[in-house]
Amino acid sequence: MNIFDILFIGVGLSMDAFAVSVCKGLAVKRMDIKKALLCGLYFGIFQALMPLIGYILGSSFQNVVSFIDHWIAFVLLGIIGINMIKEAKSCEVVNNSMDVKTMVTLAIATSIDALAIGVTFAFLKVKIVPAISIIGVITFVCCVVGFKLGSIFGEKLKVKAEIVGGVVLIIIGTKILIEHLFFGG
Repeated sequence: MNIFDILFIGVGLSMDAFAVSVCKGLAVKRMDIKKALLCGLYFGIFQALMPLIGYILGSSFQNVVSFIDHWIAFVLLGIIGINMIKEAKSCEVVNNSMDVKTMVTLAIATSIDALAIGVTFAFLKVKIVPAISIIGVITFVCCVVGFKLGSIFGEKLKVKAEIVGGVVLIIIGTKILIEHLFFGG
Protein backbone atom coordinates (compact mmCIF):
# COMPACT_ATOMS: atom_id res chain seq x y z
CA MET A 1 0.00 0.00 0.00
CA ASN A 2 1.53 3.32 -1.05
CA ILE A 3 1.14 6.88 0.21
CA PHE A 4 -1.59 7.65 -2.32
CA ASP A 5 -3.64 4.69 -1.09
CA ILE A 6 -3.31 6.00 2.47
CA LEU A 7 -4.31 9.50 1.35
CA PHE A 8 -7.38 8.17 -0.45
CA ILE A 9 -8.30 5.98 2.52
CA GLY A 10 -7.93 9.04 4.76
CA VAL A 11 -10.27 11.02 2.54
CA GLY A 12 -12.73 8.13 2.33
CA LEU A 13 -12.75 7.60 6.10
CA SER A 14 -13.10 11.30 6.82
CA MET A 15 -16.34 11.63 4.84
CA ASP A 16 -18.60 10.45 7.69
CA ALA A 17 -16.98 12.94 10.04
CA PHE A 18 -17.07 15.60 7.30
CA ALA A 19 -20.81 15.00 6.88
CA VAL A 20 -21.43 15.37 10.63
CA SER A 21 -19.26 18.51 10.63
CA VAL A 22 -21.36 19.95 7.82
CA CYS A 23 -24.45 19.29 9.95
CA LYS A 24 -22.81 20.90 12.97
CA GLY A 25 -21.93 23.94 10.87
CA LEU A 26 -25.50 24.03 9.62
CA ALA A 27 -26.80 23.96 13.21
CA VAL A 28 -24.69 26.89 14.41
CA LYS A 29 -25.85 29.12 11.54
CA ARG A 30 -22.84 31.41 11.97
CA MET A 31 -19.24 30.33 11.56
CA ASP A 32 -17.37 29.95 14.85
CA ILE A 33 -13.68 29.13 14.32
CA LYS A 34 -13.24 27.72 17.84
CA LYS A 35 -16.12 25.29 17.33
CA ALA A 36 -14.84 24.36 13.87
CA LEU A 37 -11.36 23.61 15.26
CA LEU A 38 -12.82 21.68 18.19
CA CYS A 39 -14.96 19.66 15.80
CA GLY A 40 -11.88 18.89 13.67
CA LEU A 41 -9.87 17.86 16.74
CA TYR A 42 -12.46 15.44 18.06
CA PHE A 43 -12.97 13.73 14.73
CA GLY A 44 -9.29 13.82 13.72
CA ILE A 45 -8.11 12.26 16.98
CA PHE A 46 -10.67 9.46 16.89
CA GLN A 47 -10.11 8.76 13.18
CA ALA A 48 -6.42 8.30 13.99
CA LEU A 49 -6.96 6.36 17.22
CA MET A 50 -9.35 3.74 15.85
CA PRO A 51 -7.04 2.41 13.10
CA LEU A 52 -4.30 2.14 15.71
CA ILE A 53 -6.56 -0.01 17.89
CA GLY A 54 -7.56 -2.07 14.85
CA TYR A 55 -3.91 -2.45 13.88
CA ILE A 56 -3.00 -3.75 17.32
CA LEU A 57 -5.88 -6.22 17.24
CA GLY A 58 -5.12 -7.28 13.65
CA SER A 59 -1.42 -7.74 14.36
CA SER A 60 -2.22 -10.29 17.03
CA PHE A 61 -3.85 -12.67 14.53
CA GLN A 62 -2.26 -11.53 11.26
CA ASN A 63 -0.13 -14.65 10.83
CA VAL A 64 -3.18 -16.89 11.02
CA VAL A 65 -4.97 -15.20 8.11
CA SER A 66 -2.10 -13.88 5.99
CA PHE A 67 -3.05 -16.11 3.06
CA ILE A 68 -6.45 -14.41 2.73
CA ASP A 69 -5.56 -10.90 3.96
CA HIS A 70 -6.28 -9.33 0.56
CA TRP A 71 -9.78 -10.85 0.56
CA ILE A 72 -10.39 -9.54 4.08
CA ALA A 73 -9.23 -6.05 3.05
CA PHE A 74 -11.44 -6.19 -0.04
CA VAL A 75 -14.51 -7.33 1.92
CA LEU A 76 -14.03 -4.87 4.82
CA LEU A 77 -13.43 -1.88 2.55
CA GLY A 78 -16.32 -2.93 0.31
CA ILE A 79 -18.76 -3.30 3.20
CA ILE A 80 -17.72 0.02 4.73
CA GLY A 81 -17.99 1.75 1.34
CA ILE A 82 -21.41 0.26 0.57
CA ASN A 83 -22.70 1.21 4.02
CA MET A 84 -21.48 4.78 3.55
CA ILE A 85 -23.31 5.02 0.23
CA LYS A 86 -26.51 3.51 1.73
CA GLU A 87 -26.41 5.89 4.69
CA ALA A 88 -25.98 9.00 2.55
CA LYS A 89 -29.16 10.80 3.49
CA SER A 90 -30.22 13.95 5.27
CA CYS A 91 -28.47 15.41 8.30
CA GLU A 92 -29.27 13.32 11.32
CA VAL A 93 -27.28 15.54 13.69
CA VAL A 94 -28.50 19.11 13.55
CA ASN A 95 -28.09 20.26 17.12
CA ASN A 96 -25.35 22.72 17.92
CA SER A 97 -24.15 20.98 21.08
CA MET A 98 -20.36 20.70 21.28
CA ASP A 99 -20.13 19.24 24.79
CA VAL A 100 -17.65 16.42 25.44
CA LYS A 101 -20.30 13.67 25.68
CA THR A 102 -21.92 14.64 22.38
CA MET A 103 -18.66 15.07 20.50
CA VAL A 104 -17.03 11.88 21.81
CA THR A 105 -20.17 9.91 20.92
CA LEU A 106 -20.19 11.37 17.40
CA ALA A 107 -16.44 10.86 17.00
CA ILE A 108 -16.69 7.19 18.00
CA ALA A 109 -19.73 6.63 15.79
CA THR A 110 -18.01 8.11 12.74
CA SER A 111 -14.72 6.29 13.33
CA ILE A 112 -15.85 2.70 13.91
CA ASP A 113 -15.14 1.92 10.26
CA ALA A 114 -11.58 3.13 10.82
CA LEU A 115 -11.14 0.30 13.32
CA ALA A 116 -11.67 -2.21 10.51
CA ILE A 117 -9.22 -0.27 8.34
CA GLY A 118 -6.64 -0.66 11.11
CA VAL A 119 -7.12 -4.43 11.02
CA THR A 120 -6.60 -4.27 7.26
CA PHE A 121 -3.44 -2.20 7.77
CA ALA A 122 -2.06 -4.92 10.05
CA PHE A 123 -2.70 -7.60 7.44
CA LEU A 124 -1.04 -5.51 4.74
CA LYS A 125 1.89 -4.56 7.03
CA VAL A 126 1.28 -0.83 6.62
CA LYS A 127 3.53 1.49 8.65
CA ILE A 128 0.92 2.52 11.16
CA VAL A 129 2.30 5.78 12.61
CA PRO A 130 2.52 7.62 9.27
CA ALA A 131 -0.82 6.12 8.19
CA ILE A 132 -2.76 7.22 11.27
CA SER A 133 -1.05 10.61 11.21
CA ILE A 134 -2.19 11.15 7.63
CA ILE A 135 -5.72 9.95 8.40
CA GLY A 136 -5.96 12.18 11.49
CA VAL A 137 -4.71 15.31 9.70
CA ILE A 138 -6.94 14.73 6.67
CA THR A 139 -9.96 14.23 8.93
CA PHE A 140 -9.13 17.33 10.96
CA VAL A 141 -8.86 19.50 7.84
CA CYS A 142 -11.98 18.00 6.23
CA CYS A 143 -14.01 18.57 9.40
CA VAL A 144 -12.94 22.19 9.84
CA VAL A 145 -13.77 22.84 6.18
CA GLY A 146 -17.01 20.86 6.53
CA PHE A 147 -18.06 22.93 9.54
CA LYS A 148 -17.47 26.12 7.55
CA LEU A 149 -19.25 24.80 4.47
CA GLY A 150 -22.15 23.62 6.62
CA SER A 151 -22.60 27.12 7.96
CA ILE A 152 -22.79 28.31 4.34
CA PHE A 153 -24.32 25.54 2.20
CA GLY A 154 -25.75 23.00 4.61
CA GLU A 155 -27.20 19.60 3.92
CA LYS A 156 -26.49 19.23 0.20
CA LEU A 157 -22.78 18.49 0.78
CA LYS A 158 -23.35 15.68 3.28
CA VAL A 159 -24.95 13.24 0.84
CA LYS A 160 -22.32 13.81 -1.84
CA ALA A 161 -19.47 13.48 0.68
CA GLU A 162 -20.66 10.12 1.97
CA ILE A 163 -21.21 8.76 -1.55
CA VAL A 164 -17.73 9.86 -2.65
CA GLY A 165 -16.18 8.40 0.52
CA GLY A 166 -17.94 5.08 -0.02
CA VAL A 167 -16.89 4.86 -3.65
CA VAL A 168 -13.27 5.66 -2.77
CA LEU A 169 -13.14 2.87 -0.18
CA ILE A 170 -14.68 0.35 -2.60
CA ILE A 171 -12.15 1.30 -5.29
CA ILE A 172 -9.21 0.93 -2.88
CA GLY A 173 -10.49 -2.46 -1.69
CA THR A 174 -10.79 -3.61 -5.29
CA LYS A 175 -7.30 -2.31 -6.06
CA ILE A 176 -5.82 -4.25 -3.13
CA LEU A 177 -7.53 -7.45 -4.27
CA ILE A 178 -6.43 -7.05 -7.89
CA GLU A 179 -2.83 -6.30 -6.86
CA HIS A 180 -2.67 -9.43 -4.69
CA LEU A 181 -4.40 -11.74 -7.15
CA PHE A 182 -2.68 -10.64 -10.36
CA PHE A 183 0.55 -8.95 -9.32
CA GLY A 184 1.51 -10.80 -6.14
CA GLY A 185 1.16 -7.50 -4.21
